Amino acid sequence: MSAISRKCARLNSIISRSRSNRPFSTSAANDAPRDSLISASLLIDQTPQPPSGPPPVAEAPNSSWAFLKYGLVAALTGGVATSAYATYAYTTDEVDEKTKGFRASAKYTVGDDATSLDVRFLLPLCLAFAYINFKLIYMLQQCQVKWFSFEGPAKLVDVYLDLRRLAEEHIKGFTEPTSDKLLPDLHPLEQHIFTLVLDLNETLIYSDWKRDRGWRTFKRPGVDAFLEYLAQFYEIIVYSDQLNMYVDPVVERLDTKHCIRYRLSRGETKYVDGKHYRDLSILNRDPAKVIYISGHALESSLQPENSVQVKPWQGEQEDTALVDLIPFLEYVAKHRPADIRTVLTSYQGRDVANEFIERSKEHQRRMQGQKQQGRLWKR
Repeated sequence: MSAISRKCARLNSIISRSRSNRPFSTSAANDAPRDSLISASLLIDQTPQPPSGPPPVAEAPNSSWAFLKYGLVAALTGGVATSAYATYAYTTDEVDEKTKGFRASAKYTVGDDATSLDVRFLLPLCLAFAYINFKLIYMLQQCQVKWFSFEGPAKLVDVYLDLRRLAEEHIKGFTEPTSDKLLPDLHPLEQHIFTLVLDLNETLIYSDWKRDRGWRTFKRPGVDAFLEYLAQFYEIIVYSDQLNMYVDPVVERLDTKHCIRYRLSRGETKYVDGKHYRDLSILNRDPAKVIYISGHALESSLQPENSVQVKPWQGEQEDTALVDLIPFLEYVAKHRPADIRTVLTSYQGRDVANEFIERSKEHQRRMQGQKQQGRLWKR
C-alpha cells in the first residue's frame, strides 16, 4: 500500500505542474469587468509609450568639410581685409615689387622644399592665403582637390594686381589730367616769353543765376584792356574747372580779339579730395616763367609759388584788380627775372599790385638820393 500511495502522490504532483504551466484561459479571466479594460485603453492612449528600441544615434557631421568650409570663409575674409589694407597703404608698383619674390617661388609644387621662400617680401595678403594653404592642404588632399598648391596665393596676388590696375586706370580718367603735356611746344623764337595763366571763374567773369533770366555771365571791368595789352608780352592761357562745352563759348564771347592762345578745362585739372586743382607742372612750360592769376589762386593750384592772388570778383562794377596788376606784369615781361617764383615769394602774404607800387616808389626815392649824393661829390 505504501508503494501505491507513493505512486499516486507522484502522479498528482505531475498533473498539478502541467496545469500550472498552461496559459491562463479560465472563464474568470474572460468575464473580467469592462470598466477596467476601458480605463486601461484610455490610459494607453493618453500616456506615450516608451520607445521599444534604443534611441537613434545622430549622424556625426563631416568634420572635414566643416573645417574646409570655415577655413575658406576665413581665407576669403582675411584676403579681402588685407587687400583693402594693401590698396590703402601701398601703390600698385610697391605691391608688385614686394610680392615678386613670392610669385617667383610659386613655381614649386606641394612636395618641393618650400623653406626657400623669402618671407620678408610677403605682404599680409600672401601670408593669409599661405597660412590657410598650409592648414588645409591635408584636408584638401583627402578630398582629392589636387590643384590647390603654393600657386594658389600667387595667382590670387596676380588677379589682385590686374584688377587694381584696371580700376586705377578707369579712375585715373576722371582724376588725372588727360595728358602729361597740356600745351604744345613753344616756338624756338618764343622761348624767352613768360606764360600767363588766368583763371576763368570769379577772375575774368562772374556767373549769376536769376529765376526769370537763367544764367547770366558778366565780364570783369578792364578785362578787354588787360588781355589786349598783355598779349604782346605774354602767352595767355585760360584755365577753368568747368566742362569744355561751357568754357569754349564763354571764352569766345570774352576774347573777341583772340588774345588767348589756349583754353584748359576740367579734363586738364587734377581731382584731389573733391576739388579740381590746376597742375602747372605739366603745362609743358618752364616753371620759372609761369604766372598763375586767380581769385582763388592759393586754393586751386598745386604750385602756390607760381600764384598771384587777386580779389575774387562777384559783380562789383568799381573793381580794378586786374588793371592794377598791369604795371607789375609789364615790369616782369621787360626785365625777365631768372625765376619768377623767387620774385613772387618776396610778395607772399601781400597784395602784389599795391606792394609793387610801394616798392617802385621806394626805388625811385633811393635813385633820387643817389643822384643828389653824386651831385654833392662833384661839387
